[in-house]
Amino acid sequence: MSLQPPPADLVTVDTKTQRSRRGFAAMDPDLQREIARRGGIAVHRSGHAHRFTPSEAREAGRKGGDSVSRDSEHMARIGSRGGRSSGARKRRQTAAPQTSARGATTDTGASAFS
Repeated sequence: MSLQPPPADLVTVDTKTQRSRRGFAAMDPDLQREIARRGGIAVHRSGHAHRFTPSEAREAGRKGGDSVSRDSEHMARIGSRGGRSSGARKRRQTAAPQTSARGATTDTGASAFS
């Protein structure tokens, strides 16, 4: 694959502004992957690539979790979203009639989770 710059066609940002498509993000995704692949190969050959050990990865994950969990509003939002999802799944399961092994539909009534 040859590395060529992307076409310089214009994109409309809003009704009044037009910008030319430039930079890595405007490139064809296959070209981006090829450039990234070559960069990965080069950095490994030069010896500057870093590979996380399991303990380093664990520590990095712990630090990220600590950082995110400090934002109580964010944690409340994601917890609420999970609760809504879980509740919707339970409601769908109890609303659908259940079929017995013989193929007969049975109405189980109220859910134990109500």
